Amino acid sequence: MARMTKAELKKQEGLQYVVKDSLITMSNALTRAGHTLTLAEKRIVMLAVSKLNPLKPAPGAALCTRITATEYAETFDVDMDTAYRQLQTAAKHLYNRSIMFFEPAHKRNGKPIKPARSVMRWVGRATYHEGEAWIELAWWHEILPHLMGIKKQFTEYQLKQVTALRSIHSWRLLELLMRFKSTGWAEYTIEDFATSMEATEKQRMNFNNIKRRIIEPAVKELTEKDGWQIEWYPIKAGRKVKAVRFEFSRPKDERVFKNLDWIDEDISNTTAPVNNPTKNPEALKK
Repeated sequence: MARMTKAELKKQEGLQYVVKDSLITMSNALTRAGHTLTLAEKRIVMLAVSKLNPLKPAPGAALCTRITATEYAETFDVDMDTAYRQLQTAAKHLYNRSIMFFEPAHKRNGKPIKPARSVMRWVGRATYHEGEAWIELAWWHEILPHLMGIKKQFTEYQLKQVTALRSIHSWRLLELLMRFKSTGWAEYTIEDFATSMEATEKQRMNFNNIKRRIIEPAVKELTEKDGWQIEWYPIKAGRKVKAVRFEFSRPKDERVFKNLDWIDEDISNTTAPVNNPTKNPEALKK
């Protein structure tokens, strides 16, 4: 079957896409987890997530979401050949993509216990129909509670915020910051941050690599393409960086933020005080 243009497929499907009103809802635990997705796979998964109704309990049966090539191309401003290729490739690999969670660390007899690590799939099935140019994802049943909820302990952001992003690190940083959008600052231990950003072993060995390869490019892209204002500081214990702190705002969405009832999770686990956070970069580095 010959491939059709966006206009031809859109006419055949009779679809209308309202990207500006699509929300992505994920549990804060999932936001912190390692996602192991390429940028194209991330786009497909999160476009599918935006179609889920977070106020509606997940049914007992497998829940499926379908994405068409036209929808993908229009949402992320790519040509149809790219959309065909990326959907087809995602169908081959998404079944083997996993999410890595670390359970909260505890102590036993006053000594810290290493956190337990859990790994689960994104989908139980990924189907691509070449003739009709769509991919269908059947969500893994254990991931659904992390994708559907009523705001508490969940992070929400609009799909339109990420459609222009070309870096998976920029997207992940946006998710990490949105967890604490009501405070305007977020702080992560370097271990948690590296895991969430899926830093390589080489990058983990030297913070300068994380700075140059991950943080600086991500901050630059969010600033230029999505209107963020971000300052960040490494927090040191001696010479070693133990955490990274971000202070941020997104003025153009201030009205939207006021209308959403987010509740941030785990603020008590951050290393800086909630009240009167330090603004002096030199003090933070000490």
